[in-house]
Amino acid sequence: MEPVVTVVCTGGGTGGHIYPGLAVADAFRARARDAGVAVRIVWIGAAVGMDRAIVEKNSTAAGSLGADIFYGIPAGKLRRYLSFKNVTDIFRIAAGFFASFFLLKKLKPAVLFSKGGFVSVPPCAAARVLKIPVYTHECDLTPGLATRLNSRSAARILVSYGETVPLLPRGVRDRALVTGNPVRAVFHTASATRGYAFLGITRSDKPVLAVLGGSSGAQQINTLIWEQLPWLTEHFFVVHQTGPHATSIPDRPGYSHHAFIHAELSDVIAASDVVLSRAGANSLWECATLGKPLVLVPLAGSGTRGDQIDNARYFSDRGAAVVLAPGDVDGEHLRRSLTRLLDAAERARYGAAGAALVRGSAAADTIAGLLFDAAIHRQNEVAV
Repeated sequence: MEPVVTVVCTGGGTGGHIYPGLAVADAFRARARDAGVAVRIVWIGAAVGMDRAIVEKNSTAAGSLGADIFYGIPAGKLRRYLSFKNVTDIFRIAAGFFASFFLLKKLKPAVLFSKGGFVSVPPCAAARVLKIPVYTHECDLTPGLATRLNSRSAARILVSYGETVPLLPRGVRDRALVTGNPVRAVFHTASATRGYAFLGITRSDKPVLAVLGGSSGAQQINTLIWEQLPWLTEHFFVVHQTGPHATSIPDRPGYSHHAFIHAELSDVIAASDVVLSRAGANSLWECATLGKPLVLVPLAGSGTRGDQIDNARYFSDRGAAVVLAPGDVDGEHLRRSLTRLLDAAERARYGAAGAALVRGSAAADTIAGLLFDAAIHRQNEVAV
């Protein structure tokens, strides 16, 4: 009986650190199936939060197998502002390291793949101690603290943009490889027809505006949209992912709101003519894959390192997005930006520029190939 090759994926804290990893997991499984190799994919995420729900729901979704099993570990992070939690989380990080160490020692994975986020740091450190090969991916233009820490343990540092490589610590740049950002397979097979059916509409004279605030929603975006809803519904059919904590949501013809859009999200974006969202790397790549013009409201302030502002600027400088800068998130700037995109030719120009940025990228398959080769090599070494 052929041995089962175990691969561990880690990352979490937000959906942005999970969904691309699951895309890689699916591509890895497909590659192993084609090669006739039995595999087990394990996900290590935060014990508290949305990680388990996202991984397990994705693993039962049509067309996706994701991970076979999820393990939660204690997780802590270093905040960019004064907080007593910066002290208490040191103990959570230490606990996460020991939990990861004993878990990895038990699982004996051939390779570990990190998709980043604060929860990925303890498993990568534990893998380094256990001499398990680590591959880590950075989706943003500028590398975050987790990537900087994980790069010390990594055999390869995978990045979405060539411009990211010079921003990595000098001693690890020779291990960097530009792969692009993994996009889930459903975004390559998305259907506008299915999206219209989900929204309960047919194609009309009004363009469809999709408003996305991330997996947890965004109060700033919600408030802006609700304040401008009369103008918005006059010019667009608006579909709005509000997040699960939104309250006092207005009801208006031409406005469809949802706490969270899961399996149907790719189809809803395919059916949309304009997307307004944060500037998380994954949302950018998913929308660009579908050739959608973007209006971006990047997350800013003391709780962020400015990665979304950098991401937004990258797309804006290349003609793929209109950006509402932190000081411009108001009704006047929103109406001005969207008025420009009422013109179909202008929408096509922005959408084509976004599609050109990601064209030819097969990041999930590329990364899965690297992991598969490393896993088989490691498995053969252990067998000898």
